[in-house]
Amino acid sequence: MFKKTMLALGIFTLLFPVAAFAEDPSGATLDMGLNSVWVMLSFILVLLMQGGFILLETGSTRMKNAGHVAGKTIFTTGLAALIYWAFGYGIAFGGDSGLNALFGWGDFFFNPAIVADVAAGDTYPSTVFFLFQLAFAAVSLSIAWGGFAERAKLSSYIVFTLFFIAIIYPVVAHWIWGGGWLAEDGAQDFAGSTVVHLTGALAAFAATVLLKPRIGKFNKDGSANEILGHNQVFTALSVLLLWVGWFGFNAGSTVAVGEGFFGYVAFNTMLGAGAGGVAALLISWAVTGKADITTMLNGTLAGLVAITASCAFVDPWAAVVIGLVAGVLVFYSVKFFEKIKVDDPIYALSVHGAAGIWGTLANGIFATQALADQVGVGTGGLIDTGSWKQLWVQFESVVVVGAFVLAASFLVLGVMKMIMGFRVTEEQEIIGLDLSEHGAYGYPEQMKKAGQHIQG
Repeated sequence: MFKKTMLALGIFTLLFPVAAFAEDPSGATLDMGLNSVWVMLSFILVLLMQGGFILLETGSTRMKNAGHVAGKTIFTTGLAALIYWAFGYGIAFGGDSGLNALFGWGDFFFNPAIVADVAAGDTYPSTVFFLFQLAFAAVSLSIAWGGFAERAKLSSYIVFTLFFIAIIYPVVAHWIWGGGWLAEDGAQDFAGSTVVHLTGALAAFAATVLLKPRIGKFNKDGSANEILGHNQVFTALSVLLLWVGWFGFNAGSTVAVGEGFFGYVAFNTMLGAGAGGVAALLISWAVTGKADITTMLNGTLAGLVAITASCAFVDPWAAVVIGLVAGVLVFYSVKFFEKIKVDDPIYALSVHGAAGIWGTLANGIFATQALADQVGVGTGGLIDTGSWKQLWVQFESVVVVGAFVLAASFLVLGVMKMIMGFRVTEEQEIIGLDLSEHGAYGYPEQMKKAGQHIQG
């Protein structure tokens, strides 16, 4: 009798999930639950990319600025969360403003308790969608900080975060992801080669131009001095962390479990990253005679940036080609910016800017009609359809986003420079931002030893 009772309970337990969803034959409740978990997990992966940015920027800069770099990344990520909640989300994804082609208007100080707590056809709650989009905004902001590195006041990070997260980034996100005019034109940017990476890189470009190069970077004759980062192991580990987080970035942008399409997106992402790293290492070896580690790391990230726009639109062979081109492009881009005396300590302009442009345009070349139809955005590219239409739309995206972000960033930073100044003094820069801005070194014992050695 006991065995029969336990058997009956076991069968009921197994059948209970079916009974629970029996009143919902479409399985919508189950789909929403699975999608919610997937988007939430993707948000966590993208948020953890900030750890990668901490190590990337810290390892690529000097020891005397390490604590500043790490601390300001945490602080500005938290500040960005508050600003995006108050303003940014409403501009990017808010209701129809009457000028919806240009910006959204609504859901400011976002409160899911007073709005329909669902998004995209009831497939996941608006709360997880908000968090996921917030993480993307924070990544774009961290890319922008590459142009500020080792010479900007802490106060400048606070002020620029306000304008970048409240206006600059949300407007671009709305144009392409929020139903704006580029979305209506059919712009393809699945996970943000333009929205996230190019936007952040152009803000970094404006900052590094207005801040001018670090002390000692360029000689009077225009030649450049190499200012080495203090920890290449940090930079290598940062690339691995960012690579892992990128699967939340790209595959998570499916925002649905569905039929497993996120696996295809992840597959293309892996191929693009691998191709970028291999191409960068080989081109540096061929040109300089040395297999440069920094170039290889930059190439891996460039491959990830480039495939981000097209990971859902292209065949695997095209993902490899996109990554290979990005790896070569980043090598020559770094040399170009150094030649025109632009000091880019974290290589944001090359990794996120040049590769972001290439990744956006690549959609117009390699996208297939079948995948464009599956995603529901734009058309096939030049190779698959013989039509220039999608390539033109992608070019349009690069030009208008570039013009807007550059104009807005130069305006904001230019006003900041006039009113408050946003570069530290020469003495503070020489001492290092750890001590001059925070009163303590990130590596107190090492810096103490260095000071004793100098005094001796």
